[in-house]
Amino acid sequence: MQGILRPLRALFARQLVAWAEPPPPPVGARTRWLHVGGGSREPEEDEVVPYADVPRLGRRWERKPYVTPMKVLIRRAKEERQARRENPCRVLEHPPDNGLLVPHLVVVARRVHAARERLLDGLTRLVEGEDAIPVKRCRFCPEVHVGRVGHEIRTCEGRDSGARNSLHVWRPGTVRDVVGFPYCYHLFDRVGKPRVVHKEKYDVPRLPAILELCIQAGVDVERYPAKRRTRPVYSIEGRIADFEPDEAGNSEPGALPEPPACSPLPSPAAPTSICSASPDASNEQKEEEVTVPELASRTLQSWLDMRSGAARLMKKYSVHTCGYCPEVQVGPKGHKVRMCRATKHQQRDGQHAWQEATVDDLVRPSYVWHVADPGDGSPLANELKRYYGKAPAVVELCVQAGAPVPAAYRSMMRLDVVPPARDEYDLVA
Repeated sequence: MQGILRPLRALFARQLVAWAEPPPPPVGARTRWLHVGGGSREPEEDEVVPYADVPRLGRRWERKPYVTPMKVLIRRAKEERQARRENPCRVLEHPPDNGLLVPHLVVVARRVHAARERLLDGLTRLVEGEDAIPVKRCRFCPEVHVGRVGHEIRTCEGRDSGARNSLHVWRPGTVRDVVGFPYCYHLFDRVGKPRVVHKEKYDVPRLPAILELCIQAGVDVERYPAKRRTRPVYSIEGRIADFEPDEAGNSEPGALPEPPACSPLPSPAAPTSICSASPDASNEQKEEEVTVPELASRTLQSWLDMRSGAARLMKKYSVHTCGYCPEVQVGPKGHKVRMCRATKHQQRDGQHAWQEATVDDLVRPSYVWHVADPGDGSPLANELKRYYGKAPAVVELCVQAGAPVPAAYRSMMRLDVVPPARDEYDLVA
């Protein structure tokens, strides 16, 4: 009996050792570092995610996540308060806080401004031209779809959506549905008068926030003048003092000139860019010779250049957004116009809860469902929505027009996923 049990005990011991040892890492796996108890960091093996989802929209009662952690913001405020106590009167050295322009960002601002004009011109020709690609928008919610037939995915949250079983009611869309540029107040002097008060809400003009960012970074637009300084300003106990004499002859220290009257705002129905000169006949002939795939590629490249350039500008020129609503303000501080109607606006007397903005707040990408075969004609089914990818409406429009898919959006669009047929979705694991 003992001779029979000894081999069994040895086999059982070897099996316990095999179970205790961790399995070998899979091929192509990556290491993800996690914070473990005691402050130590240990690697954890995780498989490569084949695709990336679009950012989840927050709930209406939730505040947007902070770009910079709150602890860092508190530490910066304490350091600034301590520096103000030690040196009450000081010259601000670093632009653009001292009222001067950042020299190497002036070229970037001009490129962003030119890319925005090319983007609007290209989207207008792709959406409203002869070979236009249909764009649909829901009648009751901001959902957008690029394709000849609207999808049947039940994601509508508009009025009477329960009676329609959350189905969308599609209508023809425009360029403004493809890309959204939120508006903000124009600041004539971003350092001397950085805020717009509530009583000035009808006197100060509003313009696209990305255009205001380019103006503050060095782009000169005749319709929206801005003050350009040649000397840095002083900070006296936290207040800005400007000792540069005015061009009109007013040399009184600290006196701010009156901003010139701006010309009336353009019509909202005009999708053309602001202050763009009329092209020559030769330029029009060259543009007509461009094929649709080439036009789509240029438009998509303009979109990527505009977003990357805006991200570089936002590292120096601060942009603020409300934590509960889509309002945006370009400048060192947010405005004081009481126009917020989001969650908890009664506690703030209608004022916005300003925080640091991101590129998506400055240029809103309307995410749409990706259509793999636009010529098929069949709408996207609600049962197969987990197999469909998503992409910004500009990217989807240009890709359907013949532009190559950017590398940054390949995983989001799920190009390697083949959705099953409608009668086979329940057979797929």
